[in-house]
Amino acid sequence: MPIYEYESLDPNKGCQKCINRFEAIQSINEMPLATCPSCGQKVKKIISWCQGTIGESSGESNSILNRIKSFESQGQWGHAGELADRQSEKTKDKSLKERALDNYKKGGYNTDWHEKQ
Repeated sequence: MPIYEYESLDPNKGCQKCINRFEAIQSINEMPLATCPSCGQKVKKIISWCQGTIGESSGESNSILNRIKSFESQGQWGHAGELADRQSEKTKDKSLKERALDNYKKGGYNTDWHEKQ
């Protein structure tokens, strides 16, 4: 989903969030925000500079991802979940955390305790 930037229509009104610009993750099909979600001040969508990065994963990360995939293909959901969970904590990767939770669920584990953390 794209990230859009917004700022207050009146730079003298609004909260710190909309006076200094804020980001919103929205679908391309969503209407632009009309007001600041924090203070209700009218806002406008602005053109932001595109800043791209190239993510390179280390050989160790690729190896771990391959091991997770191997466990998943063998139906070893607990092992896949545990490995993905440890790696997500290490890398702070939210999608990997979701993958870990999904694997735990497929393995029949109760994930209620984990999702509250």
